[in-house]
Amino acid sequence: MPGTPTPGRRSTTKLQLALLLFAAMGCVAALLAIFVGGRDVEPGVLNARQLATGGLVAGAIFIAGLLTWHMAGVARKEARRAKAESQQLRRNLAAAEAIIRAEPQVLIFWEQGQAVRIVSHTLTGILGLPDQHAEILRFGQWLEPESADALKNSLDKLFANGRTFNVIVKTQAGGRVEAEGRAAGGRAVLRFKDVSTYKAEIARIDEQHAALARDIRSSRALLETLPMPVWLRDSAGRLVWVNSAYVKAVESESELDVLERQIELLETRQRRHIAKAVAAGESYKARVHLIAGGQRKPHEIVILPVDGMTAGAAVDVTDIETAQGELDRQVAAYDRTLDRVETAVALFDRDRRLVFHNAAFSNLWSLDPEWLAARPTDSEILDRLREIGVLPPVVSHRDWKAQVLASSRAGTPLEDTWHLTDDRIVKVIAEQRADGGVTYLFADETDRIALEGRYNALIDVQSETLDSLKEAVAVFGTDGRLKLFNRAFCDIWQIPPRKLGELPHIGEIIAAVQTLFPDAGTWLRIGRAVTAFQDERETLSGQMDRTDNLVVDYALMPLPDGATLLTFADVTGAKLAERALVERNEALVAADRLKTNFIGHISYELRTPLTTIIGFSDMLSSPALGELNAKQREYLADIMFSSKTLLAIIDDILDLTTIEAGGLELKLAPAGVRAIIDAAILGIRERAIRSRLTIDIAVADDVTEIMVDEARMRQVLYNLLSNAVGFSKVNGTVHLACWRDNGTINFRIDDEGIGIPKDQIGRVFQRFESRSRGSEHRGAGLGLSIAKSLVELHGGTIEITSEEGRGTRVIVRIPEQPVVKARDGTKNNANRLAGGARAA
Repeated sequence: MPGTPTPGRRSTTKLQLALLLFAAMGCVAALLAIFVGGRDVEPGVLNARQLATGGLVAGAIFIAGLLTWHMAGVARKEARRAKAESQQLRRNLAAAEAIIRAEPQVLIFWEQGQAVRIVSHTLTGILGLPDQHAEILRFGQWLEPESADALKNSLDKLFANGRTFNVIVKTQAGGRVEAEGRAAGGRAVLRFKDVSTYKAEIARIDEQHAALARDIRSSRALLETLPMPVWLRDSAGRLVWVNSAYVKAVESESELDVLERQIELLETRQRRHIAKAVAAGESYKARVHLIAGGQRKPHEIVILPVDGMTAGAAVDVTDIETAQGELDRQVAAYDRTLDRVETAVALFDRDRRLVFHNAAFSNLWSLDPEWLAARPTDSEILDRLREIGVLPPVVSHRDWKAQVLASSRAGTPLEDTWHLTDDRIVKVIAEQRADGGVTYLFADETDRIALEGRYNALIDVQSETLDSLKEAVAVFGTDGRLKLFNRAFCDIWQIPPRKLGELPHIGEIIAAVQTLFPDAGTWLRIGRAVTAFQDERETLSGQMDRTDNLVVDYALMPLPDGATLLTFADVTGAKLAERALVERNEALVAADRLKTNFIGHISYELRTPLTTIIGFSDMLSSPALGELNAKQREYLADIMFSSKTLLAIIDDILDLTTIEAGGLELKLAPAGVRAIIDAAILGIRERAIRSRLTIDIAVADDVTEIMVDEARMRQVLYNLLSNAVGFSKVNGTVHLACWRDNGTINFRIDDEGIGIPKDQIGRVFQRFESRSRGSEHRGAGLGLSIAKSLVELHGGTIEITSEEGRGTRVIVRIPEQPVVKARDGTKNNANRLAGGARAA
């Protein structure tokens, strides 16, 4: 380059400078020699040596001057050349910098012993490339981790052994730059520049290749872990890859063994079907049974054609089929359950088509089953209901239908009440399911609303009824607080209605009324009964004598719903009347006892003279005392008949008195049934003959003996027969029957007489109850009363039925082992008494 010093010129200049230096040094040496040598010469005397030395010195000085002058000229020329060279270098540096900055790049310079420098940063438009120099050197902060690691490794190799590199790195923001590293001596240069088009395409392909390789490796690793057999086939249909589950299913040793031997999991017939589908470019999916691991199980086969290859998988669906079967059974049971409920249910799928409806739905809307089987939509069903005139009338059916459908489809539950044209009231609930379908519920509320109306009316009537009651009524809930009360409750306990309207606790009410009835024990039982939690709740009742002289009856009763009903009734007047009646009854009982004692005493007093009269009458009738004329015999017969009748009445009175006093003791012993009947018949025989009556007797063959007091049993039958004969019509029939039935000996006496009015049947067993009822028979009214008492003493029963004008029937039942009452009121077994009597 012009003006630039060459290596030869630099050497000449250096030689001239050296000669000039040597000449100057020679002159200096000569002068030193002269001065040193002249110390021994006398002053003012010059010898030849000195002259010669002086000439040499002068010549040297001259030569030195010439050389100095020459060197000065040379130095001036060198200075001019150095200046020109410096200017040229500056121009060259400026040109180099312009060339460097002209290319978009980032140039980083390392020199040994010096800090790193960023010579140029003109690269722009790269996503993620920092603008600040300090940030560029922090590669890990703006490059992706993989790119940063690759760049650092390349730089380490560049610094260590000068290995150049050229890599494409990717920023975290997705930009790409080319990184080129070179070494020169002890220096290293790193240059970042934009990737050219073809290199960018290569980088993209490399990145895609790496991603695809990763995807293939991860996919195969994932497929390898799957428990289902998976395989790949090439275009020729040969296996090229299988997973471990495939190897296990075909019971092979390894994947290599399967590929070498081409061990098939599918049968030949199944592979032919798959080949047809793949040849048509379609995927294949079917559920078949395969032998996998030595067991035949159902599998879901999926084959997908992929770029001339096929990928297949066999999914074991044994558990799915089992679960599906269980699900089908549950769905069937669910459907059967829904068919039994009264609420109409309709299920629609995500396409709004009917997939299920129960019997109640069909019955509610009376829709054609075949039409419903065609799976209509909910909109079509609403239109059909409108056509048949069931839906409630609206201004615009279209708007109303859109509103109904929109509510259910928007995910907002619909709840509405439809008043149908046939006066039915239907509650509608529609809600969207998780699968996108909709469930409709239609509940016929007609009966419920009508029942609710009747219930409310009943409650109103009940409230009015409670308020009109004189008894105080209060209902307490399970928490012990007042739930219901009437006005009488406020009045009887003198509590303001406003305070009771606050629904106080039972404890507060007891505290407010305890001054009127201070019996703490009674209130404690009432409080516990109201608030106690027991399986068997008790019922209480009693009477309160209050301090204000009122007498109150109370009753506590648990209600089915867990509440407690408490009632109070003011019985002050009734209590006073009761006390008066008790006192009067006691007086009547005393008077009756006095009357009975008086009658008994009189009867005993009359019996003795009557017995004397009968005795003297017998004597008078005897021929030993003389003959009597007919009139005398008639009078004497009347006296004897009247006396005996009076004696029988007195005996009956004495028996009745003895029975009432508890002093009659039965003498139980086995007695012949026929003998008892014959004896009773004998007593009424004459009267039956006079009335021309027929006595019909029927005794069962298995009835022979009976454990009774024979005399008293004969008296019972005599009284009943006497009554039957007395009220029978002339030429009538009296029936007497006896049989055994369920441990009792039964006697039945039927007559065909005038009967007993229904209003008098209840009084026939009362004492002194005697009515002729149009017949000639009239007694003292003691026969049936005594008969009833004697039967009951035997532990038996007597019942009478009659129909006026058609006759009367009396049935006496005596137990085969009668239980009789002793004087002390205890009951004794007849066998034991009879045994004791025989032992005595």
